[in-house]
Amino acid sequence: MTKMTRPPTSAATPVATGPFVPPPINTIEDTGLNPLWLQDLALKIFYFQGYMSGFKLAEEIALPFTGVLSLILDALKREKLIEVRSSQAGVGEGAYIYAITGAGIARAREAIERSQYAGPAPVPLEMYNDAIRRQSRGRLQVTNRVMRQVLSHVVLSEDTYQRLGPAVNSGMSIFLYGPPGNGKTTIARAIGNLIQAQKMYIPYAIYVDGQVITLYDSVNHQLAGEEDASVQATGGMRSTVRRDPRWVQIRRPFIVTGGELTMAGLDLVFDDTLKYYEAPFQIKANGGILLIDDFGRQQVRPRDLLNRWIVPLENRIDYMSLHTGRKFEVPFDVLVIFSTNLPPKELVDEAFLRRLRHKIEITDPTYEEYREIFKRVAAQKGVAYNDQGLAYLLQEYYIKANRKLRASHPRDLCDQILDISRYLGMEPEMTKELIDRAVKSYFVEL
Repeated sequence: MTKMTRPPTSAATPVATGPFVPPPINTIEDTGLNPLWLQDLALKIFYFQGYMSGFKLAEEIALPFTGVLSLILDALKREKLIEVRSSQAGVGEGAYIYAITGAGIARAREAIERSQYAGPAPVPLEMYNDAIRRQSRGRLQVTNRVMRQVLSHVVLSEDTYQRLGPAVNSGMSIFLYGPPGNGKTTIARAIGNLIQAQKMYIPYAIYVDGQVITLYDSVNHQLAGEEDASVQATGGMRSTVRRDPRWVQIRRPFIVTGGELTMAGLDLVFDDTLKYYEAPFQIKANGGILLIDDFGRQQVRPRDLLNRWIVPLENRIDYMSLHTGRKFEVPFDVLVIFSTNLPPKELVDEAFLRRLRHKIEITDPTYEEYREIFKRVAAQKGVAYNDQGLAYLLQEYYIKANRKLRASHPRDLCDQILDISRYLGMEPEMTKELIDRAVKSYFVEL
């Protein structure tokens, strides 16, 4: 069983006083946003989507209708920027159908010139920072038993288990290295499953000095089970949500980035056309894990990447800049896992490696470990296993060929045996004939 302990108290990660739940919004002031800015946001939504009910707008703008959105609509009606197209007696103003007027279109276009953002109302930066600190993942405490359960589908040496557990418990950066095909990414994903068992709240977007930074990402963030209904709720349901509806509950993030990572991707991404920002990977991963897969094969040099993250990794704070020149800080509550097939000395020097707290080599399997992997994979895929077939494979195609064992080979060779046996109308077995055919189709001499 996993548990969370409190991290050391610091300016970057103060101790949480209890589970964080976004407090309900009862007034416009509770949003922390300027009423005129909210009016412009509502007008942009009308401009892009046409007429809609008050409850539907509450769903789109992620604000309660009663006491908040109703007052914004009243102000827009007084200024003749919107009008009521239809109403039903006894249903309430939330069911009224509103439409934007000519004057409203003109003002909406002015707002669109500044930013085309027309989604859920953002939360101020201060609210976001406080929420991340209060939801700090702390240090994920796992025992030897838990690590073996989580990695039960992987065959690892005892030494690897004994090094992985303390690395996960540290909550600091982890550097996994070793030859390809031995399960580094699989191990990282298993660690991710540990942390994704927990939940947290993040906002759809963040507000900084009049600028919007989108945060929630349906590709990288997994909704918590009970959140699905809330996110897909009708406007009427949205208006009765007790907590602040600008926040969504997710499973703690596990985000993977590989060769596509660039230096620009580590900073706010500004869209020159839409005129708002998207949060970088490490902010989207706040409260969870960021896996840098194939480290060293990115478009950015490893040294430059580590230089960029020296301060965040050590101080748990990251610094962002708007195109206006405004700089601000955000918590860096991320467990960063670097995974590489390259020798560490080819990536960075010793001084940089010291910055990475835990360095763990994932080595080639031993013959006994390879046998165990093959037995498991064969049983899973329906290939009849026998020790004689494995002995033939090892002697002829590994020992004689001076070929290194890889943990991924049994899976791939079993797939080859299945493909060939189906074609020949034979039972998938570890016969010499099928092994010979599988090896010739799979291995390439380099």
